Amino acid sequence: MTRMTPAQIEAYVDASAAALDLKLRPEHREGVLRYFQLAADMAALLDAAALDPHVEPAVNFVPVPAGHKAQA
Repeated sequence: MTRMTPAQIEAYVDASAAALDLKLRPEHREGVLRYFQLAADMAALLDAAALDPHVEPAVNFVPVPAGHKAQA
């Protein structure tokens, strides 16, 4: 996966907003574009991680409460 260019991100955000009939206010646009770039960068990191064919996702994820200390 290659990094999206700013023009591609703008086009994607515009098309997605139009498809959802979502009116982006001008004062929010810069933040939306910045967040989308961040999300795309995180997705690229995950996509770049090599996984063996036998690696399977966990059945479920159960987070631990904040401050929980692991038992030794």
